[in-house]
Amino acid sequence: MTQPIHDKDIAGIILAGGQGTRMGGADKALLVLHDRPLIAHVVDRLGCARAISANGPAERFAGLGLPVLPDTLSGHPGPLAGVLAGLEWAAAQGFGAIVTAATDTPGFPRDLAAMLAHRAAGSGDAAVILVRGISSPDPGGAPRMQPTFALWRTSAAPGVRAALAAGTRRVEAVAQLLGMETLDVPGSGAFFNINTAQDLARAGEFVA
Repeated sequence: MTQPIHDKDIAGIILAGGQGTRMGGADKALLVLHDRPLIAHVVDRLGCARAISANGPAERFAGLGLPVLPDTLSGHPGPLAGVLAGLEWAAAQGFGAIVTAATDTPGFPRDLAAMLAHRAAGSGDAAVILVRGISSPDPGGAPRMQPTFALWRTSAAPGVRAALAAGTRRVEAVAQLLGMETLDVPGSGAFFNINTAQDLARAGEFVA
């Protein structure tokens, strides 16, 4: 039986390692929404943010006062590498789990970390709890998996590293291998992902 997870055991990790190819290579974390960079919105909403997973110069995040964790694997293997960096850092700090949030998705619920912690308290031996929610802000949007939003027990780190070494990069595939549950999160547009300049303008209409 795994150890229960409490709020104080959780480290929030902001995933900011995307290369912004559809934004002309722009650093999406620093795009401005309502006069603040996207990453500042995400830090505020997550509440338990303890570190940023990102490659490149750490100085660009100096104003946030959080450590910056580069990938521990070469080749930019995607968000799962950021999850691994967060897991290994959090384990060394004595945390029992991490909650991840993507820096380009600034409208998720402010109580998401608490919701995941509550679910983890009754999740038995699940190593991972993946969020399922609605990306589209338009009426009738259907919920889908949001793999960059999840709770991972730090004990999952060796399994994540092994999966990446074997060439598996899909977050959901690795979560299934390790043992996962899902959490349905309500809210139209809660997981609207900003990939283009048009998306950024649209987000300004409904992200406070």
